[in-house]
Amino acid sequence: MALTHPGLRKQANQVQRDPALPCLECESIMLKMSGLSRVALAAALVFASPVLAKAAPAAASGDTGKIGATPAPTGPAPVPQSPIGDASTPSPPVLPNVTAYVLMDAQTGAILAEAAPHLEIPPASLTKLMTAHLVYQAIHNGSLKMNQTVPISVNAWHQQGSTMFIDPNSVVTVDQLLHGLIIDSGNDAAVALAEAVAGSTSVFVQMMNETASKLGLTDTNYTNATGLPDPNLHTSALDIALLSRVILKDEPEILQISKLQSYTYGGITQRSWNPVLFVDPTVDGLKTGLTEESGHCIDATAQRGNMRLIAVVTGGPTWAASTAAIESLLDYGQHFFTEAQITTAGQQIDVVKSNAFNSGEVPVGVAKDITVTLPTDALKSVTHTISVTTPLTPGASKGEVLGTATFSAKGKTLAVLPLIALADSPPASFSTKLSRKIRSML
Repeated sequence: MALTHPGLRKQANQVQRDPALPCLECESIMLKMSGLSRVALAAALVFASPVLAKAAPAAASGDTGKIGATPAPTGPAPVPQSPIGDASTPSPPVLPNVTAYVLMDAQTGAILAEAAPHLEIPPASLTKLMTAHLVYQAIHNGSLKMNQTVPISVNAWHQQGSTMFIDPNSVVTVDQLLHGLIIDSGNDAAVALAEAVAGSTSVFVQMMNETASKLGLTDTNYTNATGLPDPNLHTSALDIALLSRVILKDEPEILQISKLQSYTYGGITQRSWNPVLFVDPTVDGLKTGLTEESGHCIDATAQRGNMRLIAVVTGGPTWAASTAAIESLLDYGQHFFTEAQITTAGQQIDVVKSNAFNSGEVPVGVAKDITVTLPTDALKSVTHTISVTTPLTPGASKGEVLGTATFSAKGKTLAVLPLIALADSPPASFSTKLSRKIRSML
């Protein structure tokens, strides 16, 4: 069986050069391509290089992972909790098939459920989330353009593992490379984009870590732009969720790529490696990761009801197990939580009464809209209290901060905001004070 596609010949030669080809998610070269089935391609590559013989059974088994099953988590399941749940909220699901998870509301940043959120894990191709973020930042600041052609270095071409099949002769744009990065999980695309942004991968990695620090990703350290295994490369389920929220806020256009179920470049069609896309129409991103060390990791986002949710699971033994875990989390968030706008800028929420005012009172409110995530059963229990801390003797001017407004539900504080006067209220005049004094004496 001949290898007719130059990209396949390159991959077979690469494996012959390096028998230690790592099993990164999207790193097996048994890809589903146009005109060539997964099993047929596996057979072709095995024929070309005996080193690939161990990979053939995984492809033939029908498992969507390139390295098949990974060891299931051992020991007790991570203990789940809901930081914003109340006494009436059911406990989050126990997911023994994953090492950690986080469920977040993308708009508010509220954590709906978590289990071992700070556990440091190898991120595998979830590393490419930060790579994509920095590329989109470069596009937004004008240093890169979507239709810009990117030269492909030998370094990018020779990247091990998953690939979009580019080489130094390729004419490829930033937009095409982003598709190859997010859908194909191409390590070659990751390096090409890193070099386009920073000139070299070493400088790009510095940018990755500087950005992680600015974003408060305290469990994360990057050593490359691809996610290829490295002892010093690590992150956590919480950091993945935090980064995903930033991406969805600052670069929502990523969803136009991450929602696609396949991508064709150079006559080769590769199926997205996000298995949840194929079973849940509410899911439109974001990324997956798989190495033998990391297990099957999924970072999924979905629009469920009035909420966009981010669900991250790590360490699953199979794609099926991790997909089921993602679905359990998304269902939990949809069924038991909701978003509510608890304040509206400029809307009266209360009245401050005082003899210091000529009118005896001033309407008060807050200066901005606030939306929070809370248990659905707490939606009708939102209350507020006000505290006046500013001397009122001089009166009040519209917009002046008079104190604080605290919003709560079922004993949990939802927000504490500056309390502002919604109108001018001059200080009491001499005649007003005198009349009040007389009335009080009658």
